[in-house]
Amino acid sequence: AIKRDAPVMVVIGNPPYSGESANKGEWIMNLMEDYKKEPGGKEKLKEKNSKWINDDYVKFMRFGQHFIDKNGSGVLAFINPHGFLDNPTFRGMRWNLLKTYDKIYTIDLHGNSKKKETAPDGSADQNVFDIMQGVSINLFVKTGKKKEKDLGQVFHYDLFGKREFKYDFLTRNFIKNIAFKSLPNISPNYFFQDKDFDVQEDYDKGFLLNGLFQLNGSGIVSKRDSLAFQNSKSEIIEKVKDIFELSPIEIKNKYSKISWESRDGKVEYCKNNVVEYGIKDELFVEYNYRLFDKKWTYYTGVSKGFIGWPVKQVMKHLLNDNLSLICSRQSSSEWKHIFISKLIGDFNITGNAGTNGSGYYFPLYLYPEKTDQHSLLDEVVRTPNLNMEIVNQMAEQLGLYFSPEEFDGTTTVETNQFTPLNILDYIYAVLHSPNYREKYKEFLKIDFPRVPYPKNPRQFIDLVELGSQLRQIHLLESPVVEDYITQ
Repeated sequence: AIKRDAPVMVVIGNPPYSGESANKGEWIMNLMEDYKKEPGGKEKLKEKNSKWINDDYVKFMRFGQHFIDKNGSGVLAFINPHGFLDNPTFRGMRWNLLKTYDKIYTIDLHGNSKKKETAPDGSADQNVFDIMQGVSINLFVKTGKKKEKDLGQVFHYDLFGKREFKYDFLTRNFIKNIAFKSLPNISPNYFFQDKDFDVQEDYDKGFLLNGLFQLNGSGIVSKRDSLAFQNSKSEIIEKVKDIFELSPIEIKNKYSKISWESRDGKVEYCKNNVVEYGIKDELFVEYNYRLFDKKWTYYTGVSKGFIGWPVKQVMKHLLNDNLSLICSRQSSSEWKHIFISKLIGDFNITGNAGTNGSGYYFPLYLYPEKTDQHSLLDEVVRTPNLNMEIVNQMAEQLGLYFSPEEFDGTTTVETNQFTPLNILDYIYAVLHSPNYREKYKEFLKIDFPRVPYPKNPRQFIDLVELGSQLRQIHLLESPVVEDYITQ
């Protein structure tokens, strides 16, 4: 009766943390829709995967906010995971909280062992609990005096160090004597964490990688790596013949170390896919499993088949003559997760997806769907997978013409042309620049990188040349990879 009828003034707690929340009642899920919108509350959140917003602790924050809104004033005081402070997926949630509350105090207690956090001076940083996830203390204050159109104020404090030091600090201090830093409300992310906001203004002038490459997606997840990926073509053919010829029970017995009970990895799915498509030579393809570690697989593009998540919408373009940048969206530590491929490839190629985010693939070209009809010239016309607004802006700044296909000769001021491959090489050089990585390290940890527009033709051409060299080395196509330093 108290929960239902009494005006709720204060909500205090340490809510449960569970990314795969089981609390999916209609009432709370309807309330959660407010957090799944872009800042401003009008557009749906432009995220392919916003499941982390459904974590239990986030639902409890929305639950408390609902009652405080209903009452007109109050305080929400929670200790919970610190991911929502700067994760880009939570930008709509942060904006929504700023609309409700007058003042938001956050004490980031850090201690995230997944991110291998250390104190700024390099000393140890420990969690206040026996968990891997970093946590924060958060106080949300609503007085009812703030104008509806205004956003609240954010006050932030970082607390690093050993567990006992953090306990002692929290025991001795109060809200009034902690040296909180007032943070500006800067769109579109509205961070609740201290960033170098002067650098952000410069960084935001660049173009987002996923804004330039319009089609992109995470890498393949097989659900059964030891079967799906083999060191040679003959080995993968042998495995597929087993799946084709043996019964489901025999398959389970022969490959008993494989878990056949996952949602997308059941033995029946695997066998049905192989029986339907058969043992055709063109279905056996090379695969980028890890950095510089190629394997062979059987690829039909069918979900819940021989491969659990084949990501056909992206990978089908890499079964042709193509290139793809591979980049993780987030990083737990020093950002370095960028690679290049001519092949279809793995979810975990740029590092463990649990800590560094999965590898996202950005194909350079898109190929049309194959049909049985033949054109007059019977040639396949591919198109650049590029946002032409960004390309045209680049062309205007450089004073060069854009050619959608490669031409004979290198890009120079004299040719007056640049190509999709030149753009890819320019990006590859920039993203491997130590100066770039150091200057923008805080922003590279939380979202796809932004790449600065080239300043002039000379700088562009120099970086294209460096990026080209690096690309060829990483594809093991450069003669320098034969120049061994070992005996």
